[in-house]
Amino acid sequence: MHAVIDVGSNTIRMLIGECCKGTILPHSYHREMTRLAGDYSASSGLSELGMSKTLATLKSYQNSISSQNVSQIRVVGTAALRRAENRQVFLDMVLAETGLNIEVIEGDEEAQLTTMGVLSVVGPMTNSTVVIDIGGGSTELACIINGQIRLQKSYPLGVVQLCEECFSDAERQQLIDAVFKQFAESIKLIGLTDRPYQLIGTAGTITTLAAIHLQLEKYNASLINNYYLSVNWLNILQQKLKLLSVPEREALIGMEPGRGDLILPGLQILLTLLRQLQLSSLRVSDSGLLEGVLLSLTDG
Repeated sequence: MHAVIDVGSNTIRMLIGECCKGTILPHSYHREMTRLAGDYSASSGLSELGMSKTLATLKSYQNSISSQNVSQIRVVGTAALRRAENRQVFLDMVLAETGLNIEVIEGDEEAQLTTMGVLSVVGPMTNSTVVIDIGGGSTELACIINGQIRLQKSYPLGVVQLCEECFSDAERQQLIDAVFKQFAESIKLIGLTDRPYQLIGTAGTITTLAAIHLQLEKYNASLINNYYLSVNWLNILQQKLKLLSVPEREALIGMEPGRGDLILPGLQILLTLLRQLQLSSLRVSDSGLLEGVLLSLTDG
């Protein structure tokens, strides 16, 4: 049995399980929003609060691993740790206090692993698919043509960053438009424009939107995988959320606690891509980076 941990910019997740012929057999799953990238400083890096909350969560995860028959562990860190000036301080602290060695992966590898995780549960796919992972500190995009990954890129655009560093919708939109302009140029360079793309979305923003639409009192991944959300409904929800306070948003059935201030920036990213691809809906995947990391251990 293997254990994998995704030290994300907003959420820390752990999956303990194994794989059989490309299918993940989960044993236990844990997630905790610690907002590692919260109160980030360009000069000093990660905040003391973000590091301490994340460390406490990793200690509890290590205790859980120690009580089970785990043969291999892989812990990956993403955007928050990629850009933090003080990341080594945090990595050393985690290693000393938990024994967990966090591997800070590059954005392109994050995109690749995320796509592996998505493809393990989503199907059937159209000939041309875009996968998007909207994270706390970055957004990953991949193009899959006839079953082959033709493009995979990570962009420094995350919901925590947009929430804490931008003070208006217009300012956020400017950053979002700049990223998707880069994406459009990338697919143009390799001749993948003007295709009837399908969009598959994963990670907290998108799975929360699906949970809200499904009115899930208790989150259920099996209901989330392959679920469709329409642009019309997303636009209506966006207008509704703008009129609500953060506590009122978090009172909505299906809303993940702690995501009330992050849901609008994430929705803004998603709707921008849907407009760019001229789509009326997207498909949702609960699986993503974490599952891709587990699959990478099996393949290795």
